[in-house]
Amino acid sequence: MVLKPFQKFEIIRNIGKNPKKMCEIARVSRTGYYKWLKSLKNKPKDYNDYILIKEIFEKGKSKYGWRNIQMKLLEQGIVMNHKKIVRIKNKYKLITKIRRKNPYRDIMKKTREHRTFNNVLARNFKQDVPRKVFCTDITYLQFNGRMAYLSAIKDIASREIIGWNLSLRLKMDIVFDTIKNMKKSEAEASFKNILIHSDQGFHYTSPGFISKVKELNMVQSMSRRGNCIDNAPIESFFGHFKDEVDYKKCRTFEELRGLTAEYINYYNNKRRQWNLNKMTPIEYRNYLFSVNSPK
Repeated sequence: MVLKPFQKFEIIRNIGKNPKKMCEIARVSRTGYYKWLKSLKNKPKDYNDYILIKEIFEKGKSKYGWRNIQMKLLEQGIVMNHKKIVRIKNKYKLITKIRRKNPYRDIMKKTREHRTFNNVLARNFKQDVPRKVFCTDITYLQFNGRMAYLSAIKDIASREIIGWNLSLRLKMDIVFDTIKNMKKSEAEASFKNILIHSDQGFHYTSPGFISKVKELNMVQSMSRRGNCIDNAPIESFFGHFKDEVDYKKCRTFEELRGLTAEYINYYNNKRRQWNLNKMTPIEYRNYLFSVNSPK
C-alpha cells in the first residue's frame, strides 16, 4: 500500500518523537510536515478522512455508497466505521447519484402465440449452490446517437456473468447468441434442471426461446407482469454497469463491445462485493463449490 503524504504526516505526528528523523525515514519534506501541522488548526478533525472518502467517491463517478467506499478503504488498509463514512458524506454533501429506470420493459409486449411461465424463483435470491439458478434480461445502451442492447445471464448464487451478447438489433438472435456464449464458457457443464428466470419480454416468451431452453433441459421461470424486483439480481448488474462504465463516450459499436467485455471480466474477476464476503464472483463461486463438494 502506498501512503499519501498527509497519511505519513499523521503517522509522524502520532509517533511524536524526532520529526526530522521521521520525515527522512518516510521520505517526506520536513517543511511540508510543519505546513501540514499548521493547516490542521484551521481544518475540522475529520478533514483527512473526508479527503480519503472524497477521492474514492469521485473515482466512482459520484455513484458509490458507503459499502463501496468502505471496501475501497479496506483495499488501502484503512478501517473506517460505516456510520462515520455516512456522516462525512452527509456533512460534505457527497450525494450518491440515483440510477434511472430501464425503459426496455415498458416497450416489450408479448404476442398472442407466446407463452408465459410461473414465477418458480419467487424472489428466492439466496442461493448457496452455483450453476443451479440463472437469471437473464436485456438492457439498452445509448452511445454516439445510437442504441445498442446488452443481453446477459447471471448465476444467482455466485453473481457471476456466465454469458452475454451485445447487439444493435432487438431480434431473437440476441438471446440465442447469449445462450450460445454461455455454452462456450460452460463447455463441460450440464444444464439439466437448472432454473433460468426472466421477465415476460417477447424474447423469453417466444416459441424459439422456449424450445432452446427445453433442448438444454433447463426449467423456465418468469417474473410477474410489472414486477421488476422479481428479477432483481440481473437488474442490479445492469445498474452497476451503467454506473461504472463510460459507455456513452464510445464512438463505435466495436469500441462499446470492447469496453463491455473489459467490464464483465473486471466484474467477474476483480470487483469485490459486500454480500459475497468481500470476494469477487469467481472467488465466491470457487468458495461455494468447495463447501458444497462431497467430503
